[in-house]
Amino acid sequence: MNDIAVFDGHNDTLLNLHLRGRSKGRSFFERSETGHIDLPRAREGNFGGGFFACFTPNRRQDGWTEESALSVTDEGYEVAGAPPVAPDYARALADALSSRLFRIEAESESQIKVVRTADEVKTCLEDGTIAAILHFEGAENLGEDPNSLEELYEKGLRSLGLVWSRPNAYAHGVPFRFPSSPDTGPGLTDAGRELVRKCNELGVLVDLSHLNERGFWDVAEATDAPLVATHSNAHTLCASSRNLTDQQLDVIRDSDGMVGVNFAVSFLREDGHEDADTPLEIVAQHVDYLVERIGIDRVGFGSDFDGAKMPRDLGDVSGLTKLLDVLRERGYDDARLKKLAHGNWLRVLRATWR
Repeated sequence: MNDIAVFDGHNDTLLNLHLRGRSKGRSFFERSETGHIDLPRAREGNFGGGFFACFTPNRRQDGWTEESALSVTDEGYEVAGAPPVAPDYARALADALSSRLFRIEAESESQIKVVRTADEVKTCLEDGTIAAILHFEGAENLGEDPNSLEELYEKGLRSLGLVWSRPNAYAHGVPFRFPSSPDTGPGLTDAGRELVRKCNELGVLVDLSHLNERGFWDVAEATDAPLVATHSNAHTLCASSRNLTDQQLDVIRDSDGMVGVNFAVSFLREDGHEDADTPLEIVAQHVDYLVERIGIDRVGFGSDFDGAKMPRDLGDVSGLTKLLDVLRERGYDDARLKKLAHGNWLRVLRATWR
């Protein structure tokens, strides 16, 4: 049995638990067939922890949903860009999700810890405690003042995605399109550049996933930290707007950053289809490609559990050992698997956090 702990770059479990229509009343502490992560299944999959996202979806009453905005094209699909959300609404929901994470920690009887330092992550991985990083997916959760980051840092925020796939006061996210370049709009605003500087000063990881290409280059110019995309894939293998071009990957490599491979099937498949019958070998192909392009020390996992359709063979967090088995069969020894599973995340956190 595989005993390598997997630290994961992205999940949407907090929102999944929060929304009654998605959670169906499930508890994080009881095994469920609903969703992708709960404590029993995490133990089965040797889940060592990861980035727990606080994400604010557009409200249905505002008239936009991914389903209604989807158009099928001759070559693939296009989702009409999501409109901005009100900062007050975004902050209120982010606060509710953050509180849920801290309640899970308090009720876990020391099985889960919200981590604030790389040493805490290392200790958790060694003693079997699940390490949870508080992550905001979309800076609208901060409001429109970059200085609010300091207050959130004191509360435990250690990772920030500047955008989800919509615009906000700081940057522009990529609309979901296939096939499409990630070059879909303007770059960072002045407030966005200031926010990146604030992240550097405090030691908050800046997540480039969902950011459009011009914004990516603006961050690369503004930051002195490693460039990190917590849950993105190789555009060469799947031409989704959400994936990273070879030129972007080369800059991530040169910054000694990293990429967490996203398990969402529509960001994996060459045809862009949202088809659960996607073999784990396709995930492994993205791992292989990224390892060859940016190096074994700069690739990890960024599942998107509880936020996207997973390959059927993986299923949920309990299936992580299956993925490691596939990679082992492709020639990855234990030393390299440990880098992919958690070592590279730990390295980047040490280089980024103060």
